[in-house]
Amino acid sequence: MAERGARLLVFFASLIVLRFGGADKGSGIRGFTPFRFSVEPVDTLAVRGLPAVLNCSAASDAPVRVEWKKDGTFLNLVADDRKRQLVDGSLLISTVVHSKHNKPDEGVYQCVATIDNLGTISSRTARLTVAGLPRFLRQPEGMSVRIGGTEMLSCEVTEELVPFTRWERDGRPVELDDRVIQLPSGALVISNASRSDAGLYRCTIDGLGPAKTTEEAELHVSADSGVEEKLETLQGQVAVAKVVGESVLLPCVMKGYPVPMIRWTFNDRPIDESHERFAVIGRGSLQIVNLTEEDAGIYVCQTDSGNMTSEIQAELTVHVPPRFLTRPSNTYAQESMDIIFECDVTGSPPPTVKWMKDGDTVIPSDYFRIVKQHNLQVLGLVKSDEGFYQCLAENDAGNVQASAQLIILDLDVALPSLTDATTDHVASSPSERNDPTPSAPRDVVASLVSTRFIKLTWRLPAEPHGENITYSVFYSLEGTNRERVENTSGPGEIQVTIQNLVPDTKYTFRVVAANANGPGESSTSLTVATQLEVQVPGPAPNLQVVSVSTASVTLSWERPSTGNGEIQTYKLFYSEKGQDSEQDMDVTGLSYTVTGLKKFTEYSFRVVAYNKHGPGVSTEDVVVRTLSDVPSAPPQNLTLEVLNSTSIMVRWQPPPPGTLNGELTGYKLRYRKGLRRADTIEISTTQLFLLIDGLEKGKVYTVRVSASTVNGTGPTTEWIAAETFENDLDESQVPGVPSSLHVRPLVNRIVVSWTPPENQDILVRGYKIGYGIGSPHAHTVTLDYKQRFYSIDNLDPSSHYVITLKAFNNMGEGIPIYNSATTRPQSAPDPTPMLPPVGVQATVLSQDTVKVSWADNSLAKNQKITDSRYYTIRWKTNIPANTKYKMANTTSLFHTVTALKPNTLYEFSVMVTKSRRSSTWSMTAHGTTFESIPSSAPKDVTVISKEGNPRIININWQPPTEANGKITGYIIYYSTDVNAEVHDWVVEPVVGNRLTHQIQGLTLDTTYYFKIQARNSKGMGPMSDAAQFRTPKAEPSDKMSSDQGLQVKPGHPTLPEHGIGSNMDKPGITGSQENHILVIVVIVSVGVFTIIAVVVGAILCTRRSNSHQKKKRAACKSSTGSHKYKSSSKDLKPPDLWIHHERVELKPMDKSPEPNPVMTETPIPRTAQDPAAEPSHQRRGHEGEESVSTLAGRRGVRPKIMMPFDSQPSQPVISAHPIHSLDHLHHHHHHYHLPPRGYLHHQIGLRAPATPSTFSDRPPSAESVRNQPPAPGPPVAPGQPNTTAELQKTEAVIKEEEPPSINPPTAHVRPTHPLKSFAVPAVTVSAHNPPAYETALPSTPLLAQPVPSVKMASIGTLNRVRAPMAVTVPSAPDQSETSKMLDMVSAGDTSHFL
Repeated sequence: MAERGARLLVFFASLIVLRFGGADKGSGIRGFTPFRFSVEPVDTLAVRGLPAVLNCSAASDAPVRVEWKKDGTFLNLVADDRKRQLVDGSLLISTVVHSKHNKPDEGVYQCVATIDNLGTISSRTARLTVAGLPRFLRQPEGMSVRIGGTEMLSCEVTEELVPFTRWERDGRPVELDDRVIQLPSGALVISNASRSDAGLYRCTIDGLGPAKTTEEAELHVSADSGVEEKLETLQGQVAVAKVVGESVLLPCVMKGYPVPMIRWTFNDRPIDESHERFAVIGRGSLQIVNLTEEDAGIYVCQTDSGNMTSEIQAELTVHVPPRFLTRPSNTYAQESMDIIFECDVTGSPPPTVKWMKDGDTVIPSDYFRIVKQHNLQVLGLVKSDEGFYQCLAENDAGNVQASAQLIILDLDVALPSLTDATTDHVASSPSERNDPTPSAPRDVVASLVSTRFIKLTWRLPAEPHGENITYSVFYSLEGTNRERVENTSGPGEIQVTIQNLVPDTKYTFRVVAANANGPGESSTSLTVATQLEVQVPGPAPNLQVVSVSTASVTLSWERPSTGNGEIQTYKLFYSEKGQDSEQDMDVTGLSYTVTGLKKFTEYSFRVVAYNKHGPGVSTEDVVVRTLSDVPSAPPQNLTLEVLNSTSIMVRWQPPPPGTLNGELTGYKLRYRKGLRRADTIEISTTQLFLLIDGLEKGKVYTVRVSASTVNGTGPTTEWIAAETFENDLDESQVPGVPSSLHVRPLVNRIVVSWTPPENQDILVRGYKIGYGIGSPHAHTVTLDYKQRFYSIDNLDPSSHYVITLKAFNNMGEGIPIYNSATTRPQSAPDPTPMLPPVGVQATVLSQDTVKVSWADNSLAKNQKITDSRYYTIRWKTNIPANTKYKMANTTSLFHTVTALKPNTLYEFSVMVTKSRRSSTWSMTAHGTTFESIPSSAPKDVTVISKEGNPRIININWQPPTEANGKITGYIIYYSTDVNAEVHDWVVEPVVGNRLTHQIQGLTLDTTYYFKIQARNSKGMGPMSDAAQFRTPKAEPSDKMSSDQGLQVKPGHPTLPEHGIGSNMDKPGITGSQENHILVIVVIVSVGVFTIIAVVVGAILCTRRSNSHQKKKRAACKSSTGSHKYKSSSKDLKPPDLWIHHERVELKPMDKSPEPNPVMTETPIPRTAQDPAAEPSHQRRGHEGEESVSTLAGRRGVRPKIMMPFDSQPSQPVISAHPIHSLDHLHHHHHHYHLPPRGYLHHQIGLRAPATPSTFSDRPPSAESVRNQPPAPGPPVAPGQPNTTAELQKTEAVIKEEEPPSINPPTAHVRPTHPLKSFAVPAVTVSAHNPPAYETALPSTPLLAQPVPSVKMASIGTLNRVRAPMAVTVPSAPDQSETSKMLDMVSAGDTSHFL
């Protein structure tokens, strides 16, 4: 029994976490694995075009896999041919790439070492900066000094250039000593002056290329006159920061007579100048070497000249890198236990500490807490908590890390004792035990429930299987799987109180009994909710936050007025502005100073009071910014470019964001000759580059740069070296071909080596290697001119690569040399990839946002991510076709993609990555973003005058570049005043599928301005810039002659009285008799040919099949029979056609979706011959083509086509309306199909065949209505109808002349030019009694096109409304986009157009 009791006590020693170095190899407990970094990366300054190496090496008994992070993201070395990992784990960048807009190599790197199935540790961070001229901020001026006095010659440069700055007197270098010194600013101080000090002084920057010097300044040394001189401060120090071990010079330069006496004090105590580390030089300046942390403080320079005193105060800050006082230790624990990793660090300024677990940052939560400022507490351990934990400390002087391993043992395995870490106290495994364990405890109940604690009781197990039964209570927040454990105080205890719970929160409890054989079965889970807390303190009043230094803030507050009992403690919460995570600490008093904050950073603070019931009400957040300081990081990307044998160009970038610690005031550049200690030259500048000239040929120069704020100068970059050329080689021609190229293939790489061109007199600035499978142009690598070999990595095995090498300089690239090699076959298969995500869905949220979601089959059913995997989403659009993918990473199962283009189809796919394993891309999901109003105006707006008619212009344009949707219409604005208000411009709408428009009736010799606006379903876009056009001063002679008038003969409405051969017939005819006769002969010939074609067509119609003949007869009946039709969606919509007489061709006519309901009036001046005052025959010469009026479209009247009339017959046009029947297409009673184009062409305005005898034999048909005037006299009076009512009256008059038994299509036509266009009429349909139709045309795809209505280019424009030819259509369609646009214009609503 004693032995069994001892084993039981060892098992329940799990209440204590034991730390030790390892376990005996022969035990059943897994020992700790030695795992650390033997080499860690350090901050590195690289040179563009040269290699760079970041060293890293991890030591362990187990195989270690090393990876690299850059700016927190793992590097994909497979896809980057310039970066590769060396055998020891170091990272080699073969060629550093850096430009103004592309900085792929610059950033913060971190080495990550992993032991598979064990854990991961991360190294310290190292910043890689890529390196980039001197100038003087202030030049010396002439001075005068008395013998024995002190004077200072200014030479202000940036701090980095001070080491490269030297002084010359009369052309010879000035020797520095304790009397003549050079200050950190570059200024020269001469104390105890003598006659030999007189001369011409100049400041020179040397060592950075060609020497740069200031203007010479003369120093006069005068005799001592004995006249008293006022005490004057020439140079004084304010504040300076240095690192332990460096040296500092605190200037104190005073001028006056009598010569002042100077002494220094440190923290109000005199400085012992006899100390070897302290020295006063230059009659006042204090120099301290080998700085220690104790040297930080306030230094005061006290000056006394006998009749005047002065003090100069300077603050010296000494930074100390972080150092561990206590490191975290390796730890054994069991599930549900609580553990603490200790980490105590020191440094100046106080380091900030963060914790990492297996390479991932630990975020404080309910189970991971930061206690005692830096320690990490893990509550309720679970198996996944096992791994390596790291404490990382960082301040302005550097960063360090320390790691510890956590091993989670099974509950049936005892922990080693405190005194013996061997396996003597390890219980045997369950497989080796045969003794039974207890059954589950019974009747677990919560006997007492409070706001912060719960008391549980239970009964003994039904089968305890032994005595001295102990119990463990496991509890967790409801809904979580992380349990904590509380053990009973002794054997046989059947109750326990769980403390420190959260009020009004549900917890789940279970109880496990244990005997000498180990733990038994678990009881059924019990869920209990704590009570609501009400007796808590109120907020602490009068919270004051004051910034006391660059890294500390002092807070003070008062006791809460409603404390509800004694206040036990206060908890202070603070967070960096913009960060979500809060840090907290316990405070017992009413004030506290928070240290270790970031410099020049805003923080938010709040305080919560605690009493015995728990936390009270929080105060309001108070925001304060810490004080500014010198920069904590050096400038980035310092580069040196050797221009020639005597000059170097230096370039750099500002320090990283968040490290300036104040407002940047400038930079200091230092350079020196050689790699070791030498005289340095310092130059100050505000630029990001500096040219160092006057250097020696073939010498190595080193450069470093630092940034400055109002508080002083920050840390400098590492010294970067560059070597000037031995000679200025010839660069007037490109280099020759390299003399040799050798290749050595391996499995995944090819090692290339070469020798330079034979002609060594031509400058070579570098080499370019091109390589690829079958072609050397797939990839290109640029190398330094010194390099003679290169390893081409990440190649495919068993592949034939062609390789080319060429040298280059500033003149261009030389002749390449070629070689080829085949990589060796792959010996081992690649690791199995992960399964790609499935169920990818793209949900469109707005015009520029799409939410992409997916599922991961490699996760558990609840799709909960518990490891370090992440997802990569890529997307692109196929317009244009060569669009590149954009990508984003996320750790969740969805991602919202923003900044997309409106009305664009995108494709999305997802890939999952875990460690070094990645899946293939998932199947793509597609989504089209919503439309948005056009964001750009129509482009390429051009205006041209119509040939032969200067009063008509054609305006052309192209759709907007960013239409953001389907363009449904355009609005054309034009005016003679470009500064007129928008509502004063004339507006003409155009449907969205048109890119040209005709505007008529403009005034001659007048400047017009045109603007165009596009519209889609979301609204109107911006207007285009105004296009200016000036109409000609006069019309052509033929146009003027055609405006003299027309005399129309009765019975021949389409022929002028002047005859066919008159000037009205064709432009360019001068009226000669021979031309007239020739035109008559041509017209008559065309008419005869037309009649023959009609007869042939009629004969062909009669030979159709019986079924077709019946349809044709029904459609082609003479006027003696009634017409009955059947409505057909296929046959009721034949296409509208333009018929050009001279070109003898048919062209599709663009149609508006609906008739246009508005006729626009305009204030723009027109021609002197106002249409209202002209007779109809004169007005016809001014009419424009392609104009349709749809005045009745919105007024309930059937739409009518406005027939255009123009004196220019060079482009006659026929507007074909939707045809529902073609009755009486010939003068005789024949039934036939739609005639061919040639027939339609010859039907237009033929005078000879249209004799009176032709019309006297038959009743008036549709053709007779087209060719006969409605009255014997002129068909149109000077006062033509220009309103809808007048149009309806005109239509009614024509209808009254038709026989009652006939219901043909009607068309009211004015007399027109004999070669002018006509319209094929449509069948009249009553809105109240629609007849049935039966088509006479065969059903073809051409005739089945939907043709709702026809819209011409001009809308009865500008106070000139003609009497339209009314052609009825089957029905009035709904209001179209064009009508909507005109509604807004007519209503004066221009807000949508702007």
